[in-house]
Amino acid sequence: MGSTASHTISPGGTDGPRVCLYGAEFAADPHRAYREMRAQYGALVPVELAPGVPATLVIDHRTAVRIMHDESHFPADPRTWQQRIPSDCPVLPVLEWRPNALRSAGGEHTRYRQANTAAIDGVDLNQLHDSVEQSAVALINGFCAVGVADLVAQYAFPLAFDAINAMLGCPADIGQRVTAATIALFDGVDAEQGNRLLGAAIGELVELKRAQPGDDITSRLLRHPAELNEAELANQLVVLYGAGIEPLLNLIVNTVVLILTDDRFAGGVLDGSLSTRDALDEVLFNDPPIANFSVTYPRQPILIDEIWLPAHQPVVISLTGCNNDPAINSGDRVGNRSHLAWGAGPHVCPARSTAYLMAEVAIDQLLDALPDLRLGTPKHELTWRPGPFHRALAALPVTFPPTAPIAPPTP
Repeated sequence: MGSTASHTISPGGTDGPRVCLYGAEFAADPHRAYREMRAQYGALVPVELAPGVPATLVIDHRTAVRIMHDESHFPADPRTWQQRIPSDCPVLPVLEWRPNALRSAGGEHTRYRQANTAAIDGVDLNQLHDSVEQSAVALINGFCAVGVADLVAQYAFPLAFDAINAMLGCPADIGQRVTAATIALFDGVDAEQGNRLLGAAIGELVELKRAQPGDDITSRLLRHPAELNEAELANQLVVLYGAGIEPLLNLIVNTVVLILTDDRFAGGVLDGSLSTRDALDEVLFNDPPIANFSVTYPRQPILIDEIWLPAHQPVVISLTGCNNDPAINSGDRVGNRSHLAWGAGPHVCPARSTAYLMAEVAIDQLLDALPDLRLGTPKHELTWRPGPFHRALAALPVTFPPTAPIAPPTP
């Protein structure tokens, strides 16, 4: 198992100072923070997810894999925990119990998981490729003649928005409200209001697809033998949006930053010696778009790596910290896909193939259209959005020689 920590977390939770995961300082340089955590605490780190919200952060790879595969001791159901959490807590809407696969365990989780997997597996990857390509070209044509752009606001965000809406069969007007609410939840800014707006918009989508079913994830969930009720159906969609738009947008942006600033990729992707998939996997190892997640809640106090973890307090897997654990990090990771960015165990992400495809098409289209793309500001001046869960840039300014619009792809 992981290294022996020098700090004991008592079952009552009355331990000492905690590392803040929600501030701008952590967001600006999380890798330094993970190194300092490892040196001071070892595998298990006492952290705060929000003011007054304690948790344990796992930064040891082997310990994380053990926990993610041990659903009997580490279930994902937060209902007992959230009884003590105020309704205006900024992380509550992200972590609270919902009747969906992400926040359930046992038979409930199996039922929801089967419905989600079947609905996602029904996505036509060729059709998805064409849809993302068309969206990418249209977005690039919107700024290619100017010579400058913000790839977060003008490219990655609207592209992820379009792609997820297309897979779910969601019209743009409903999708815009879903997306705005989802971002509010991840940022923890007026998250309670974001939660209400999300529920209302999702409810409209469900009503629409009942009346007008189609070849989309929402309609397949409606038809699944699990016979999800209204609340269950809506909450599967909440997860699909939350796990779709924000991570995909961040994966695209973080990978573009890598390609533009790392000599191994800056030439390699463009000259064909390294693939976009190699760059994606490097980001999924080093700077995954969701940095800390896979949250579980021990049913009773439990001893892990000689440290007592309290019952019903969040145990958060640092996907970034575990991927960069010196015990498993051998340095050169090109072509290595053994990272934990998709999770592990019964809650592993069921949409890896679609996420890879969408990010790869988005990046390839961008680099093909604008091969002389450059950062518009030094890398160290880029601003990362605070928050305990994501690794997300506020903006990605770029420059390039102005170019004529490119022809849209042939249907």
